[in-house]
Amino acid sequence: MPIRRSKVLVKWIYENQHKIQTVRCCSSLLRYKELEENAQVEPESVAAPQTKPRPELTPEFSFKYDDLQVRLAAPYQLQPKPDASDLGFGKYFTDHMLKINYFKQLGGWQKPEIIPFEYLSIHPAAKALHYAIQLFEGMKAYRGVDDKIRLFRPDKNMERMNLAAQRSGLPMFDGEELIKCLVRLIQIDQEWVPHSESSTLYLRPTLIGTEPTFGVMEPDSAMLFVIMSPVSAYYKTSSDGAVSIYADPNVVRAYPGGVGNRKVGSNYGPTIAVTSRAAKLGHHQVLWLFGPDKELTEVGAMNIFIVYINDQGDKQLSTPPLNGLILPGVTRRSILELASQWEDLTVKEEVITMERVIELNKKGRLLEMFGAGTAVVVTPISNVGYLDVNIHIPTMKQTQPVFQRLKDTLLAIQYGHIDHPYAKIIS
Repeated sequence: MPIRRSKVLVKWIYENQHKIQTVRCCSSLLRYKELEENAQVEPESVAAPQTKPRPELTPEFSFKYDDLQVRLAAPYQLQPKPDASDLGFGKYFTDHMLKINYFKQLGGWQKPEIIPFEYLSIHPAAKALHYAIQLFEGMKAYRGVDDKIRLFRPDKNMERMNLAAQRSGLPMFDGEELIKCLVRLIQIDQEWVPHSESSTLYLRPTLIGTEPTFGVMEPDSAMLFVIMSPVSAYYKTSSDGAVSIYADPNVVRAYPGGVGNRKVGSNYGPTIAVTSRAAKLGHHQVLWLFGPDKELTEVGAMNIFIVYINDQGDKQLSTPPLNGLILPGVTRRSILELASQWEDLTVKEEVITMERVIELNKKGRLLEMFGAGTAVVVTPISNVGYLDVNIHIPTMKQTQPVFQRLKDTLLAIQYGHIDHPYAKIIS
């Protein structure tokens, strides 16, 4: 009987090999054995393993850190580490990566692997290549003043990543299990975490649909991988330390009911042409507007904030609300939570229009404008190009700017100058 059952399983694998592609790597051989030993089918037929319905946000079945397999790079595969002054952003990559395959026909998530950094091999018909069925996250590992390495609120990135997966028809997972795998990956490549407070190790978790079939539908196979890159500043700022942004009312980044609030690649590719045009005009990034009132949404890789004197004469920090048009940034959320504890500042989420920005600026009530995000931390904005005019913002003229106070607070948490629950120490 075991021999007959094995033959049936081999026949099923042969007939469905176009669906399971790279599952025949060494880390998945045990999965075949488990399927064979646990199979409860008659010799005449075999059914693909059934998966239970996926819950809303917390999947019942996920890969597990306890199943993690590690294959370290050989000495000849190790890459020389670049000088901190030459880092830039995303030019160099560490020696190892994390990879986790998902195959619906094999029960879902396979065992996670840490392997030497390598190129991916996927079928030319993979759905990620044709229908943008993919998503990603951005995180950082910081080497603190105590030489300990920290992550900044990784649970929030996992939450956002699962929401994007749910919207994209990609498999969800247990975020805590991925965090544990990430911690191990960072520990293995810990010498790639810069010994500097001006540089960090950037983590890029990515989830792509790999099913090799045409047709816009939920993929039966996917791949989650994480690569890491030591980075320095995201922008080259102007001489005053700030950036200039370009607001074009004729283009739009997101629309109500769309996926502007999810970190998917399809939100970024279509922005390249406008960003290039902005660069030719001397600006660093694009401020995306929406609707007839020209509402501010977000700036390229940043959420947007303004500081102004409100109608009651108080200093107020404002940012657009999470109305589906903008990304729910982890840094954005942290800024709102931290600043709301300061008694000298009113904090509010509100619709901000270009007309309002111009009015406040003309009346001398607009004090600051800045962007915030994982890649850029907190970046001051001193100019907005809009309708053939430049609106100069006095951000850099403030004696005690809010943006600098927020930036200093965030960096103090991230680099361990102060103990805070936002920081997760991993070594």
